[in-house]
Amino acid sequence: MSDSEWALVRDLLPVPGWLAGQGGRPEGYCHRQMIDAVRYLVDNGIKWRAMPSDFPPWPRVYAFFARWRDVGLVTELHERLREAVRTGEGRGRNPVPRSWTRSR
Repeated sequence: MSDSEWALVRDLLPVPGWLAGQGGRPEGYCHRQMIDAVRYLVDNGIKWRAMPSDFPPWPRVYAFFARWRDVGLVTELHERLREAVRTGEGRGRNPVPRSWTRSR
């Protein structure tokens, strides 16, 4: 993940309980590592168990992904990155449905 991509999503990620003063122990892996692992999995079409050893263990990566998916964070991250790509290409932030662009 590039630094500019990380800057777009970093503030969306939940603050771990131990950093927010809610107790608990520190997480063993940073969020950026987890996102990189999930992106690798999606980009290469591998199974969770085939996660290379350069990344955190697959059960930990999956646990982060599942938690973030369940609270809608994965969708929000996708939307932010999609908007950044569209804006960078000089297009509107949101696509216009084809039904709106047809001449009648």
